[in-house]
Amino acid sequence: MGWKDLLQADDERLVAPWVGGRSLRTFGGRSWHIAGKLPPEHGWYEFKVLPRKASVVGTVDAPTEILRDKVTGYLVGDRMVPEGSTRVGDPAKQAASFERVHLIEPGLDRFVRVIAGRFFDEGPLIFESQEFPLGPEEAVLTAFEDATRSVDDVAEVTPALDAAFRFESWRRAEAEKRRREEQERREREERRRRLHEQYGNGALRREVAKEDFGEAAKVALAVGGADYLSHRQSYHKGEFVVRFRFDGRRYECTCSEDMRIIDAGICLINHATNERGDTRFTLESLPAVIQQANDRHRLVVFRDLE
Repeated sequence: MGWKDLLQADDERLVAPWVGGRSLRTFGGRSWHIAGKLPPEHGWYEFKVLPRKASVVGTVDAPTEILRDKVTGYLVGDRMVPEGSTRVGDPAKQAASFERVHLIEPGLDRFVRVIAGRFFDEGPLIFESQEFPLGPEEAVLTAFEDATRSVDDVAEVTPALDAAFRFESWRRAEAEKRRREEQERREREERRRRLHEQYGNGALRREVAKEDFGEAAKVALAVGGADYLSHRQSYHKGEFVVRFRFDGRRYECTCSEDMRIIDAGICLINHATNERGDTRFTLESLPAVIQQANDRHRLVVFRDLE
């Protein structure tokens, strides 16, 4: 080989998958910086390559036969459950080991076997093609649609297919949980809005408290995004012990008749001065204080009701 053979032609072209970024790499350690405008979306593209830079020429059909290090398994969403996977107790923990597959062909059903490969060493998995089913996939899909808890009764289910079923079932449960939480959040916001319209200012709420402390406490806590549970007279005259739920956890505090906090039930001590900060807050503001302490991982609950 002479020195001329080491020179790269000015019009050398390269077909490669692009899934983001300005780096273009291939097996063998070759790499280029993508100059100029990036592709509008992920896909297969032709690039014009120079010694150190590359530029986009246009889209091309996927020549997936050039992929290497191929993996076969079941597709769950955009994650690959590779053949050889084993069933574990917690699908959420196992899910972290399932790699993402890029450039997936649209319209694939659940529990399809697919082949994916890489375009460079340790690169992301790129979809190649759908693989033939092994047989029990349709029965597993039916079990999923019927919300069956397991596929133990389905014959010839491989450990990888079982793991895919458990992973997909867990994903569905998590999605449903998020929908419920979002619905609860919207209902809570709507309730707060209505209560704010009815008892829109603190002075009015405190007037209501003189006649109906429970109703006033309910509205005050709702202003802060918490749910009133109950209240009772404290040992001291003019004080009430209030229980409420906030962000899925129960709390208890003591407040005065005008709903100013006496004992927050959480640590509000300035350790530099030993000064208690409880009395600086009201039933309206206490939930926000709890949220802030929790976000900073400094929440200490004195009255644990869990």
